[in-house]
Amino acid sequence: MNGAKIAVDAAGGAVHLLDDVTWAILQEGLLGARAEAVAALPAFPRHLVEEAWDELNQLRQEGLLFGDEPWRSWTVPEDVPVKALCLNVAQSCNMACEYCFASSYTQEKDLMPLEVALKAVDWLVAHSGRRRHLEIDFFGGEPLLNWSIIPAVVEHARKYEDKVFAFTLTTNGLLLTEDKIDFLNRENIQVVMSLDGRQHIHDAMRPPAGGSYSTYNRVVPRFLQLASSRNHRNYYIRGTYTNANLDFTADVRHLVELGFREISLEPVVSLDGPFALGEEHVPIILQEYERLAEFYLAKRREGAPFNFFHFQVDLFKGPCLHKRLTGCGAGYEYLAVTPQGEIYPCHQFVGRDGFLMGHVEEGGLDPSITRLFREAHLFNKEGCPDCWARYFCGGGCHANAHLFNGDIHRPHEGTCLLHKKRLECSFYIQSQLRLDSRGNDAE
Repeated sequence: MNGAKIAVDAAGGAVHLLDDVTWAILQEGLLGARAEAVAALPAFPRHLVEEAWDELNQLRQEGLLFGDEPWRSWTVPEDVPVKALCLNVAQSCNMACEYCFASSYTQEKDLMPLEVALKAVDWLVAHSGRRRHLEIDFFGGEPLLNWSIIPAVVEHARKYEDKVFAFTLTTNGLLLTEDKIDFLNRENIQVVMSLDGRQHIHDAMRPPAGGSYSTYNRVVPRFLQLASSRNHRNYYIRGTYTNANLDFTADVRHLVELGFREISLEPVVSLDGPFALGEEHVPIILQEYERLAEFYLAKRREGAPFNFFHFQVDLFKGPCLHKRLTGCGAGYEYLAVTPQGEIYPCHQFVGRDGFLMGHVEEGGLDPSITRLFREAHLFNKEGCPDCWARYFCGGGCHANAHLFNGDIHRPHEGTCLLHKKRLECSFYIQSQLRLDSRGNDAE
């Protein structure tokens, strides 16, 4: 990317910034014999080829290049306890987003009763086993339409003294008020705020349900108030881009100029429709991520950094092996609960035939579905075992695979391409910042 040559050791996750000689040796597969490498690369001075060959083989011996993968026979244990629930507290919405599966919701329909919400908390605790740290996501629709149950759920969960709960709430912001912000801050609830970027994009994609006003003008001041009130921590802006804003770097730039520092922008997920992304859009999107990476890098160098979710790849700590192999854990660790108390693998599977797993008033889950998801780790997914990005991905989104290919074991190719490009951008950014740091140290 932009002239930078980067090699990723898929097995161990090591990332190497290479010069031209080292790159050529790897590209031509010349690690077998030193003399062969020298003979095959006459364009480079002999001593440079020999030095590069020695360094590459040293990395190989240290397990930092072409490392072993003793965990390839790994399987998910059958007794993994549940750790998180997505509570669809309002399967209703006060917006009518052009790309949203919930666009036909109304404010009067499908609010989760408090009794169901409390039983869901009890169900989570009962099925959490030895886990101490648990998570609850308040989701919708628009969860603030059912605000009255949220404080009650938090209070109820806190009564379990042997468990530590983390809460997240996703909102479009129309009903966000100062008292709600105070509560969210007091209870340390992470807030995901839906904002698509520039005003004309946001208003076109996220109009109000039954109205004609600018939702952008209503929610931006409230989102800024919330972000500022918690010192720009424990929140992020979550936007969606479609074929209407393939220049989404401009939307990220706009969000940064507004003052937001934690940003995520996701591709719309849709089989068809006027705003769906198709194969013809992929090359444009890949180039746009490179533009976004350069903007991100420029802001870092200016001393005005922001975080873009997909560029925040931790190369030194990162997730545990289990998460690297399984991804989000949907279907056995992470589950979704509907307003009626039905349990599904995640919120995107709600209503899909064959994925109803159980009910919060019942004890267990459908074992055939939990087994299906437990076995859908990256080594059992089509194309994943030999993909260079496998341990940065975990096999991808089950819901996307099922939506586009009808099988959670067959990842969506377009989604894979975008994910790999975002990783490439992240590695490029980190390599350039590391070079900047070395240059500053030398001064």
